[in-house]
Amino acid sequence: QVQLVESGGGLVQTGGSLRLSCAASESILSFEVMGWYRQAPGKQREWVASIVNGGSTMYADSVKGRFTISRDYAKNTVYLQMNKLKREDTGVYDCNVGVPPRISWGQGTQVTVSS
Repeated sequence: QVQLVESGGGLVQTGGSLRLSCAASESILSFEVMGWYRQAPGKQREWVASIVNGGSTMYADSVKGRFTISRDYAKNTVYLQMNKLKREDTGVYDCNVGVPPRISWGQGTQVTVSS
């Protein structure tokens, strides 16, 4: 099973930006859809964004216009550029294959947005 390692999280002020990375242990060409998810404290994990091999992207309404998902096939990496961060964006962010997710979750990366 492919291993996914997330990184790039941290503490940022409201209105700031972060770029998350999701590095895969094998080529991501074979995965039609890659997605980012997040879990806020005390809440269920939710889908945030996804990207299809052809380049089409989809976003949850809560992040549309602020977040951008992309993938680099040469680096086997999927990114999530997060701009204009809000406190409600705080949570652990994970990437996965497919929507709904198809493989075991990794460790994720913590994003904390402070006012």
